Amino acid sequence: MKNNKVFVITGATGVGKTTIARYLQDNYRMPRVITHTTRAPRDREMDGVSYYFENEVSFEKKHFLERVTYAGSQYGSSYEGLELAWQKNPYITIVLDTAGAITYAKELGEQAIIIFVTVTSPDVLVERVQVRGDDPTAVKQRVSSPEFLRDVTLPTALQHIAYELENDDWSRTKVRLDLLVNDIMNGRSIPQK
Repeated sequence: MKNNKVFVITGATGVGKTTIARYLQDNYRMPRVITHTTRAPRDREMDGVSYYFENEVSFEKKHFLERVTYAGSQYGSSYEGLELAWQKNPYITIVLDTAGAITYAKELGEQAIIIFVTVTSPDVLVERVQVRGDDPTAVKQRVSSPEFLRDVTLPTALQHIAYELENDDWSRTKVRLDLLVNDIMNGRSIPQK
């Protein structure tokens, strides 16, 4: 399984990480690694599909590659989740915050393809989060959290490792994403920003 790759989609809340992961799943048949969280499900989220929704006790029983606290809730991805996804396809996706992406880069090396998603204006992020129906109080707390502020810019630990993908215009984003994925799948290295 050394040739297997995990496309790690990272960036701030509202940049389009989940949209990109869904695109990779739909267009390249890449399973999304399902992660664990202690936060409550949002409308339309399903346990075992969106996340494994855990309580504090069940969360502690997992074997995590990485785990973080974000906006007061626990999040983590398990080794078992990676293996289950790789049994379906050698190319898989996972959505992580930048702290998780750093861990993946360190632990998995070249198996982790880090894609840092950004937008040109942080104001767009607040609008996107509000449009998806999050509670206004939760939105305000999230965009002022230290984790959000950390994830808005590419961390030093990911410079020269991560591929930067601007997601202001979805049609342009898809073109750049397709080029990146095809290059990776064909064994070509790509210059990073």
